[in-house]
Amino acid sequence: MAFIFHFHLVLFCSLILGSLASDANEEEEKMYVVYMGSSRDEEPDLLMRSHVQLLSSVWGSRNQAEESLVNSYKYAFTGFSAKLSSQQANALAEKPEVVSVFPDPILELHTTQSWDFLQTQSGTSFDYPNVSSSDQDAIIGLLDTGIWPEAASFSDVGISAIPRRWKGSCMQGKDLNISNCNRKLIGAWYYQKSSESISTARDWKGHGTHTASTAGGNAVANANYYGLAKGTARGGSTSSRIAMYRVCEKYGCRGSHILAAFDNAVNDGVDILSVSLGFPIALLNYTSDPVAIGAFHAAQKGILVVCSAGNNGPDPQTLMNTAPWIFTVAATTINRQFGSNVILGNGKTIQGMAINFSNLSRSNMYPLVYGGSVGKNTSSINDASNCNLVSLDASKVKGKVVLCLNTDTSDPRENKKSEVKTNGGIGMILADDSQKSTATNYGTFPSTTVSNTLAKEILSYIKSTNKPVATITPAEDIQNYKPAPIVPYFSSRGPGGLTANILKPDISAPGVNILAAWIPTSSSSDDVPMGMKPSSFNLMSGTSMACTHVSGAAALLKTVHPTWSSSAIRSALITTATSMNNMGNTMTKDTDAVGTPFDFGGGEINPRAALEPGLVYETSNQDYFDFLCNYGLNSKEIKSISGNANYKCPSNVSKDSISLMNYPTISLSMLKVGSTRTVSRTVTNVSPNGESTYKVSVDSPAGLSVTVSPDTLHFSTTSSKLSFNVMFKATSGTTKGYVFGSLTWLDGKHTVRTPFAVNVA
Repeated sequence: MAFIFHFHLVLFCSLILGSLASDANEEEEKMYVVYMGSSRDEEPDLLMRSHVQLLSSVWGSRNQAEESLVNSYKYAFTGFSAKLSSQQANALAEKPEVVSVFPDPILELHTTQSWDFLQTQSGTSFDYPNVSSSDQDAIIGLLDTGIWPEAASFSDVGISAIPRRWKGSCMQGKDLNISNCNRKLIGAWYYQKSSESISTARDWKGHGTHTASTAGGNAVANANYYGLAKGTARGGSTSSRIAMYRVCEKYGCRGSHILAAFDNAVNDGVDILSVSLGFPIALLNYTSDPVAIGAFHAAQKGILVVCSAGNNGPDPQTLMNTAPWIFTVAATTINRQFGSNVILGNGKTIQGMAINFSNLSRSNMYPLVYGGSVGKNTSSINDASNCNLVSLDASKVKGKVVLCLNTDTSDPRENKKSEVKTNGGIGMILADDSQKSTATNYGTFPSTTVSNTLAKEILSYIKSTNKPVATITPAEDIQNYKPAPIVPYFSSRGPGGLTANILKPDISAPGVNILAAWIPTSSSSDDVPMGMKPSSFNLMSGTSMACTHVSGAAALLKTVHPTWSSSAIRSALITTATSMNNMGNTMTKDTDAVGTPFDFGGGEINPRAALEPGLVYETSNQDYFDFLCNYGLNSKEIKSISGNANYKCPSNVSKDSISLMNYPTISLSMLKVGSTRTVSRTVTNVSPNGESTYKVSVDSPAGLSVTVSPDTLHFSTTSSKLSFNVMFKATSGTTKGYVFGSLTWLDGKHTVRTPFAVNVA
């Protein structure tokens, strides 16, 4: 019997799905996804006919079945999406050829100097390597909001012929056609049903254009955001080709479209898939998550799927996209900030952080008030001091700069700015420590963010005089900012919710105030400084931006090493990543606390080092099949999912056995004091010189004994793969809860670092 999942989406998503209901039957029909596992290389036309035939069994007629069919998946895997009643969905779930049936979910979207900063962090100069043929150039597929083909980042100047293996195309739409594609932008798809407005691959939001240019955009000189962040904007792999699969509409990104995009991308011939989206709530099964399903089958075909970790931090266990066949990316900062200061009437300058284009005079001062003192008579002191919506008295705010707190985050910063502005205020100072690593974009309204400590100084000044005054300066670049990188508040954290025996996130990359291409039609008048045109670049923050940095780095590795497997590329990036900042200390979080692998994974990517990693951990399809067994699926289900008719689950399955997967990191969800656990790993020597000797170095916390056997690995021209065991033992003095460390293989040239996380009970 197949699984059927009736999970509850957030209310907004429920309303959207409800709007798609049909009155054809007395019972409401909704969009469902019917997942049937591997396609087993069957003919696409035959598969589609079989989907219609299966639908006919619950509709009663072929015509009705064809009308209900929305998407047919027939390349990477098989299944379909269709409008069904719950009774029909239940009936399909009983069919032996069906793996799972679930309501079509709505997923949410989660980028000059960032690549230069990564190069600086590596400590070495780096020129893009030359490749012998354009056929080696990697193809990056993105599932996103679409693309703006006219952006300079997608110019094909200097780009050679399209790789011959490419089978995709540009889909004709209402305002994007074949002529909009070129040797850089080689593919563009969209997914449409009559009840939806989507009918073009053109970007309507800017997100897809931004992520695509970050991953593989051509170099664009003199890029900037209204004068800020000036420099040359480029992607991580400028020779790579881009294929955009628009799966998102204004309400979100349909799971059925995401599955269709995975299916098309595998058939088209992409090498890397960049997926900067995820579910807004936790999913409880890998067979009902469209991203996990699509990524599984893409991985089977040798495609590396890179996904954002989500923007639900800083609480633990908030990660999305945690399947082991997904490369999960957290966000970090770079060494550039944007300063916008407050100058007080007493001559003191208070340092603030923001992106704003203040038109307030530096020489003139403006009345300064505290939000808690200018609230309506009906407002609580909490609402007024936080400048929450409908809390301020316009007669007390007009013409003044208002100091607001952010202790109540029920109203976002944009709402607080709006409350001050609509009541006639001329500027806002927001006191907040929680988001200090991310410069908020306040547009043209004079606003800045200061620390709580500095806010107390401002409040003290307000109380010290009868006529407190201040002004807010426009944003300016702050270069060589320290410390960097740090992990911003929004980046989702581990451990992974579905299994803590895989260490997630895998890695981190720049994701704060990243400059990249933008669509010139999406800016509001509040964002555009007076006398300027809408910018063709934008500064964006999120794990979406981090995801595409890793996608670009992975594409670079695939171009230079076209024979490397997707797991070898992932391993190379993880084991060469750095957990140190530009002050020589371990990366910290927004709170200044020292970070852990649950914050940044293996560390921040180092593309230069990853090109020559020395050793790699290769994870096989068999590893993924065994993972599903240990997770709880049975042999029959995995045969359907994998297409491997001979597969049989191991005899001793357990969630603890997941730790044995040949992954580049190690995680133990439970280690009792006094007990031991041993895991094994196999590494492959990928150095051009086949002969090398590696010795291990272990960094473990007090009380946790970590023994590696053997502690030396000798590689020769005939032995490129060697295995080792790692034994963990917790003593009575070990700190309870999660502790972290690493083991590192060294040969004098290469540093191959494997982080570990152990939960001591």
